Amino acid sequence: MTAVVLASGSPRRHELLTQIGVPFSVRVPDIDETPTGDETPTEYVRRLAFAKAAAVIATADELVIAADTTVELGGEILGKPLDARDAASMLRRLSARTHKVHTGVAVRLGDLEVAEVCTTLVTFVDLDDVTLDWYVATGEPMGKAGSYALQGAGGALVQLVRGSVSNVIGLPLHVVIELAQRCGIDFLRLAG
Repeated sequence: MTAVVLASGSPRRHELLTQIGVPFSVRVPDIDETPTGDETPTEYVRRLAFAKAAAVIATADELVIAADTTVELGGEILGKPLDARDAASMLRRLSARTHKVHTGVAVRLGDLEVAEVCTTLVTFVDLDDVTLDWYVATGEPMGKAGSYALQGAGGALVQLVRGSVSNVIGLPLHVVIELAQRCGIDFLRLAG
């Protein structure tokens, strides 16, 4: 029987896999996530997903799932904020605009490794200073690409999502299922 390993410490990714009932263990990879100067946001998340999957030691019958998510605005990667001031700056830039959320997903089974990038368009409401100050004060922007969490209080900032909601949260489940199938695994049959 194939066991599933999630190569991520992200609570959101844990929650998403748990919601569909697939049992898994967690092995958090330690990789350098610094963007190179010449890669696009989609190349960046694909590279990191592959690197995370490769960094996890697994047996030949363990299906390793790795992902990396970033926010892109005008071709620029908006990563995790350094502090509250940086979070507020990012959120001001996203205000009343549409941005892209990219998640690179890599799935590895033995020597077989496949990956895809899922992109979702997200449009923010026009943020006034009161809303911005409130949201930054929640502390939720910290540790989140683009300084917001759709599944939390940050949902109040989002006017429209075009594409996969689970992608914006950090793990596009339909992509995970498709990639597992490419590796010969009927992913949903693993659900308990």
